[in-house]
Amino acid sequence: MRVSFYTLGCKVNQNETGALEHLLCQNGYTLAGPDEAADVYIVNSCTVTASGDRKSRQWLRRAKRQNPGAVTVLTGCYPQAFPEEAAAVMEADLVTGSANRRSLLADIQKVLDSGERLVHITPHEKGEAFEELPMEHFEGHTRAFIKVEDGCNRQCAYCVIPRARGRVRSRSVESVLEELRTLSAAGYREVVLSGINLPSYGLDTGVSLVSLIEQAATVPGIRRIRLGSLEPDLLSDEDMARLANVDALCPQFHLSLQSGCTATLRRMRRTYTSEQYADTVARLRAAFGEDRVSFTTDVIVGFPGETEEEFCESMAFVQRIGFLKAHVFPYSRRAGTPAADFPDQIPEEEKARRVHRMQTAADATRDALIARMAGNRAEVLLETPLSSSLFTGYTKLYVPVVVSAPGHKSGEILPVTLGEFDGQRCRAELAL
Repeated sequence: MRVSFYTLGCKVNQNETGALEHLLCQNGYTLAGPDEAADVYIVNSCTVTASGDRKSRQWLRRAKRQNPGAVTVLTGCYPQAFPEEAAAVMEADLVTGSANRRSLLADIQKVLDSGERLVHITPHEKGEAFEELPMEHFEGHTRAFIKVEDGCNRQCAYCVIPRARGRVRSRSVESVLEELRTLSAAGYREVVLSGINLPSYGLDTGVSLVSLIEQAATVPGIRRIRLGSLEPDLLSDEDMARLANVDALCPQFHLSLQSGCTATLRRMRRTYTSEQYADTVARLRAAFGEDRVSFTTDVIVGFPGETEEEFCESMAFVQRIGFLKAHVFPYSRRAGTPAADFPDQIPEEEKARRVHRMQTAADATRDALIARMAGNRAEVLLETPLSSSLFTGYTKLYVPVVVSAPGHKSGEILPVTLGEFDGQRCRAELAL
């Protein structure tokens, strides 16, 4: 039986898809190639925006149209957050959610055996445990993604994720370390710790994220630890000092911003001001060194009530911080969230214009920042081979690089000297 996956959304979704692939392959399935027909088509959905829901439905329709005899599956955050709407997607023969992922295998078998459609969405419950989905290999990836936390206890005005993921659940330290040892033995040298609200790790167990990182850094063979998205108000001075002493930590911090305007942040029900965010950035730069740390972020534009003045304030803040990369996207109105009923909703055309303006400004800042790095020494994880000797990869600060490395292979970490930035990648030379 061949199975094909389509994954939308965050690193947690990517990790879960990898785990589900592993689970199915352990039980007699094989992964279909890009141009191969499959017996089972699975979309692991994201519901952060309405466009994510739409992409999931479109992919299922296409899969069913091209392979009418195949079993089609809609799983993930979309059905969990909007079960009735997802159950009505008739292009899906099986509909499951983001809870009880392990039941997917048995549910697919039920549909195959009976030929009947199945909707099986398990509700999240108070006090539920972290669901273990260990991984041994990430097909096509040179860095490994490890899910260590699930759920979110916050109630941002625009966000459906608490509905889709439930409350915070943390994975045990020993389980994480065991998977790290397995991944190290498989040749992985860089790992990414991911979660729905990563800095909330340990709220339910009493073990802090910083402690987990310190212990993860002791696993032989793991040379780099990268972190997923962080909330800027959940990092103390002590946390920063301890993190700065972890040599394996990649000092690239994805600090969730959403807006650089405090008035907008208040309407979003975020728990910090723009100046508190800037203070977190300043303290991290002081802890690691001005040029030894980088920042990436997400920015929402067109939130209800955002005036032109507030948008310009947010854009100026993004330029002021100096992000290595900013992902800019328009506010998406989500049913069941407070912001869906807020007055002064921004027209889609205006949101699109603001996305373009903000992304252009953020990209110009990025270009200037990376251009100033020419001549710096760095270490690069070789990733995608463009030829027998040419590779793309990333530095510890997450600077994208292309380098000629004859005789080397993907997965190796090599010293380089950074060169000219072409708008996409730094052209680097080996510095052996």
